Amino acid sequence: MVNASLYEGHLPVLQKKAVVTPLLKKLSSDVHDLKNYRPVSNLSFISKLVKRAAVKQLVDYIEVNELTSELQSTYRKHNSTENAVLRYQQVTLRALLAFSSAFDCVDHDILLSKLLLHNQI
Repeated sequence: MVNASLYEGHLPVLQKKAVVTPLLKKLSSDVHDLKNYRPVSNLSFISKLVKRAAVKQLVDYIEVNELTSELQSTYRKHNSTENAVLRYQQVTLRALLAFSSAFDCVDHDILLSKLLLHNQI
């Protein structure tokens, strides 16, 4: 059924149905206010299998054909939000070091005189 669904490009009608259950967003919410509920859809097992197979095929295709950027962290094996944060921290640290080095090259006497001249300090 999974292969047939992927080959034909659609699920059988019976597999497209879901049981929708309203759940409270927060346990402390007012149970009488409908805004405090969110719908949770329970899909069929077969539809979940088809989705998993389709995602695997798509991700494999993208990886084999190298269609992702090296900087992309989402939807890639062995990449996480932590990797992205560490990457950006390194860039930020390099920028801060560059600014700090640039500031060290400034003649502080000239800087102070200019700031005093323009009443900045």
